[in-house]
Amino acid sequence: MLEFLPPRIGDCLKYLNRNLLYELRLRADKPLLVNYGGDFAFLGALGLCTPENALRPTEKEIGDTVYAACGYSVYAVENQLRRGFVTAEHGERIGIAGTVVYEGAAVLAVRDITSLCIRIPHEIRGCAEEIFQRCLADELRSVLILAPPGEGKTTILRDLTRLVSERTQKNVLVSDERGELSAGDLGETVDVVRFADKLTAFTAGIRAMRPDVIVTDELLPEDYAAVRRAVESGIKVFASAHLKAFADVPEKRFERYVLLDGLGKVGDVLDSEGNHVD
Repeated sequence: MLEFLPPRIGDCLKYLNRNLLYELRLRADKPLLVNYGGDFAFLGALGLCTPENALRPTEKEIGDTVYAACGYSVYAVENQLRRGFVTAEHGERIGIAGTVVYEGAAVLAVRDITSLCIRIPHEIRGCAEEIFQRCLADELRSVLILAPPGEGKTTILRDLTRLVSERTQKNVLVSDERGELSAGDLGETVDVVRFADKLTAFTAGIRAMRPDVIVTDELLPEDYAAVRRAVESGIKVFASAHLKAFADVPEKRFERYVLLDGLGKVGDVLDSEGNHVD
């Protein structure tokens, strides 16, 4: 994992516990930042450090990082790049910022990349156990996990997928739009559709794979048509959204709403009416 990093940056990581490494922030000629154990800190040649001792990635190192993460073939991932990210071999999602080039109303490319946000996937077995027990132990239900970015929603969804596969042997379809959700062991009854938009993945999956459950990440308002399609077909949906409150959910299509209270920590669990569930 993270083999695509330039040597000068990769060498900094040997002083860190990889299990606590969640995110790297590379900005051209600015201090290197790392989310380590849930908190951001500066990173230098000898590990965590003060801002003045932090490594400062060059614009060339940022370009080299993207090129290596693409498997040295930008053409192979151009559709991802147009959407502002690329997913590396082991599910590391790399968000990019630079100059967006348009052709008419469509994004043609992103050039002169100056910033990267590298999210490192984790497999934490058992992190979804509380959600399974509170939401699914007695029967299968649709579940939406709510939290701001960076609080462990994707990691929890992975483990919840594995738990349901192992304990119920239900057919689970994972709609992995960015190639990040399906990193790691998801269970033996799981099928994965990568890099398709949610409506395409849900519609094709329902027709072709006959899932009992569909799992997806980072719902946007326009994705609720896909959720509606699945729920009306009798299929349960596990999903996440970058929202903080039940009231902010645009369509109440789920049976349980899990609000995270910090990194990986389950807070309140609500039913479809917004009532607390023990």
